[in-house]
Order: sequence, then C-alpha cells, then structure tokens
Amino acid sequence: MKDWDQYEPAPDLLQNRVILVTGATSGIGRAVAQDLVRHGATVVAHGRDAAALETLYEELKDLGPEPVVAQLDLERAQGDEYQRLSEQIESRFERLDGLLHNAGVLGDLSPIEHYDIGLWQRVIHTNLNAPFILTRCLLPLLRRSEDASVLFTTSGVGNVGRAYWGAYCVSKFGTEGLAQVLADECENTSIRVNCINPGSTRTRMRRQAFPAEDPSSLPTPESITGPYLYLLGPDSRGISGERIDCRPASQSTR
Repeated sequence: MKDWDQYEPAPDLLQNRVILVTGATSGIGRAVAQDLVRHGATVVAHGRDAAALETLYEELKDLGPEPVVAQLDLERAQGDEYQRLSEQIESRFERLDGLLHNAGVLGDLSPIEHYDIGLWQRVIHTNLNAPFILTRCLLPLLRRSEDASVLFTTSGVGNVGRAYWGAYCVSKFGTEGLAQVLADECENTSIRVNCINPGSTRTRMRRQAFPAEDPSSLPTPESITGPYLYLLGPDSRGISGERIDCRPASQSTR
C-alpha cells in the first residue's frame, strides 16, 4: 500500500480536469470536492438537496475553478434524469475526466432474518444500481477524455461478509464486482477503474453505525483526501482494477 502520509499532490495536479463527485455536500464527498478544486479541477458537485448544494457552491467557488452543481435524488431518479445530467455535462464540457461514486446509505444493522425488505431494496438501489446507471450514462463522455478515472467507494465490509451489516455489506460486494467488470472491459482504453476504502472516518454514516464511538478518535474527512486526488489525477495512470485502502487494514472500519 502507498504511504499516503508521504504523498504530496502538485498544486496544479488536476488543472483542466472535469470531475463529478456524488454525495458532495457533506463528509468525505465535501472534503474531496474542496481539495479537487484547490488542485485545479472543475468539479461537478452532486447532491439531492438544493440548499446544501448552494452552500457548497459558495464554499467551492473561491477555492479555484468555478464548480457546477447537479441536483439528483439517486434513490428516486429515473433513467431520463440521469441522461439529462449527462447531456448537461456534455453541453458544457464535452467530456468527463473523473467520476467519484461517493454517495451512499447505510440502511439498518440487523440480522438478515429481520431485515426490512423495503429498506434492503433502497440500500441496494442507492449504493449499487444508481452508480451503475450513472456510470453507464456517462461512459461516452469518459471515453472522450485522454485520461479518465472512475472511482467507486467500497468498505471494510466490501469483500468480507460480516454479521448484521446486511444490505450495506452486500451492496459493497456488488460495487467491487461492478468495478472489476468495468475495469476489465476498459482495459486498453483511456479509462481506469478502481475502488477506494476510506476506512473509519469521522462522518455521519460512521456515527449512525457506531453511536457510542468517540468521534474525536477518528480521522477527519479532510485528512484522507490524498488517495482520492492520486486516483482521480494523472499520478495514478496505469493503475486499474485495484482496491485501495486509505488507511492500514488494522485501522479500517469493519
């Protein structure tokens, strides 16, 4: 694993790159979006709440290139809404250089025997189906980039099944499978595809999963952005089909 504490991205690392970040209004998505802009990227910031997106826009616009906001409810959006987003990006930028699938929901931590069926469907759709649909719609724009990166978010439970993690765990298994299939299909193209595991981080989802945990014992989202910049930028050219941990396995979430 790369020593992320030693990684120092160049100030202009992402200059002239257009990168879409889902779930950008809070937590890791917000921190990554800020650092992407600071390093020269034009960020298409996705979220489902218009007010939160407006706040984020005001934060980002003074850090570097002017961002673009994209409102879309991944749980409820239909195919034509995804296609409309793709068309808007094409109309403005003609291509897409990076896609970070950061948005997701935890669902419930309960036994399979008692897992609510409707909630299961919601988690699988938001965490797995929606990234598939969005990626499918955006692939033509990614193919127009000379160096495109698609980055899926996985978890410590993304490749090892654990009791009570239910639909979230299953959705991350699916995410890793989707990323591997896409990486294999994109071999010998300008598109590389990887998964990133942020590990235990001071986020709202982490608090939901571990309410008794002391959040001050966890790294902040702002402290783990290095691997994201690396994988979304030119420094990671040639790396595809990999699963990257932001922190050592011993320090990652379950």
